Amino acid sequence: MKTVKQIELWLNNIPGQLSAVSDILSDNRINIIACCYATTREEKGLFYFVANDPDKAVNVLKAAGYKIKTKEVIACEMPNHPGGMNVVLKLLKEAHINLDYIYPCMGTGDITIVILGIGPVKKTLKIMEDNWIKVWSDDLYHI
Repeated sequence: MKTVKQIELWLNNIPGQLSAVSDILSDNRINIIACCYATTREEKGLFYFVANDPDKAVNVLKAAGYKIKTKEVIACEMPNHPGGMNVVLKLLKEAHINLDYIYPCMGTGDITIVILGIGPVKKTLKIMEDNWIKVWSDDLYHI
């Protein structure tokens, strides 16, 4: 299946928690390709990210004591112009597919790649393929 692995972890919402995760990853030469951090409760924050070596990232974070979840998500290109995001969003709307969340990849140069957290992954991938939306898989880890 043409997906990428997203890593998810809850952090205490206090200064330095996200920095500590970044230190662990960088000390192990793991790059964060895309990420999203939001506080969802006063004392906790949820950090979603895609790394260039997701299996290694999971291993080093687990070894450091973090509780990790992983999920297969879709990385797709979106046109970078006014209304470009709606190219993908309209396809999802027409198929009655609810988007749970979306966040951008960093450092992708002239292209815009976003991560989609979505329930029916296989159905969404088929819709994207049928509509010529470029979807990234393991090749994203080497961008």
